[in-house]
Amino acid sequence: MKQKNRSSLFGGALLATIVLILPALSHAAQRIVFAGGPAGGTFQVVANAMQTYGPIKESGLKVRAQSSAGSIENLRKVNSGKAHLGVVYSGHIYLGKNGMLKNDERKYEDVLAVSYLYGAPAQLVIRADSGIKSAKDLVDKKIGVGNAGSGAFANCELFFTHLGIWDKIERNAMGYNDAASAFGNRQLDAFWLFTAFPSGAVIMAAQTNDIALVDLNKDAEASGFYEKYPYFTRISVPEGTYKGVDTKTPSFQDSALWVANAEVPDDAVYKLLSLIYTEEGLAHMSKQKKTFKDMSIETGVDGIVTKLHPGAEKFWKEKGLTIPTIE
Repeated sequence: MKQKNRSSLFGGALLATIVLILPALSHAAQRIVFAGGPAGGTFQVVANAMQTYGPIKESGLKVRAQSSAGSIENLRKVNSGKAHLGVVYSGHIYLGKNGMLKNDERKYEDVLAVSYLYGAPAQLVIRADSGIKSAKDLVDKKIGVGNAGSGAFANCELFFTHLGIWDKIERNAMGYNDAASAFGNRQLDAFWLFTAFPSGAVIMAAQTNDIALVDLNKDAEASGFYEKYPYFTRISVPEGTYKGVDTKTPSFQDSALWVANAEVPDDAVYKLLSLIYTEEGLAHMSKQKKTFKDMSIETGVDGIVTKLHPGAEKFWKEKGLTIPTIE
């Protein structure tokens, strides 16, 4: 169907780069690249929040937010050392570590979890009068499927391939805001997101259209999706989240995780966690977006099914959390 639109050479070169970028924390203003996401998505909000937080800037750590296509690109950037920190979906870390990514058998083993950030649910936006009741009704329709290289795109491909419709839709690879705009101009029949709610892009779409969300949980349950991909969990988008959507919409989610390259010094990761996981730090995060209101010490290692960075493991153990043994 139409679509509009390194095993990592890590070792000494990366270590030298890390040493140059993140030397002893006593040195002034160390630069850390934090890979975020596309405009209109929550990944970029995370990166921007880290960059702008006063106590981090005052600590001698200089975080620079860097936009990206999203989860898959961040996995590759952090693994290669082009970014030191980032946001990646738990499922993509798991698949990447085990060489199971779509059309990519490389193993991304230098991406380590730092903390749970939020649950990221799949959302499929349609016009309220479209007659679409299931993802299977999208056959032969024009669908925004997320930026190529993004977690949204990868999970859309995963789910739609599982349902047998990926090659039966007209795929349009684009970011959330662009998709909302194209949807508003009736250039798309529907668009897919894999991000926390409320999404600014969906809010934008609802300003000019009567919208609805598709019940994706029903399709997932009927097709055995959860059995095949057990890192996904059930969730519902609450009623009233978006204008005109007055009933809750069942869906599924993955966990968005803060990650670090394995060579980032333990004390840098520990320090960043110590600054964010305070009353002031968590208030800063939730002020950026309601999505982060559930960030807490208690949920710090939720959704993590791969190894923690040693600096993070030290931090969470000191906070009394049980760290699962992961090979």
